[in-house]
Amino acid sequence: MSEGVIRRRVKVHGRVQGVFFRDSTRQRAKAHGVAGWARNMPDGSVEAVLEGEPNAVQRLVHFLRSGPSHAQVEWVEVQEEDPEGLSGFSIR
Repeated sequence: MSEGVIRRRVKVHGRVQGVFFRDSTRQRAKAHGVAGWARNMPDGSVEAVLEGEPNAVQRLVHFLRSGPSHAQVEWVEVQEEDPEGLSGFSIR
């Protein structure tokens, strides 16, 4: 039985651009059935929107707290938002 869909907007700060952060996020999102997108921000952070079942979204948020091996995550902001019914995962 599905627990429904949740949405989280996550902003990851640190050395997170140029280290395959967005692509690693996309790969994990697809593996966990999470929809949304990730993009580089002008301040050097990466912003991601994640929609999916709560356990899957939480696993992805957990991954974003450390990121891929070459990333150096300093801090992470997580906001709850209302789901929009996204499908697929894109890099913006």
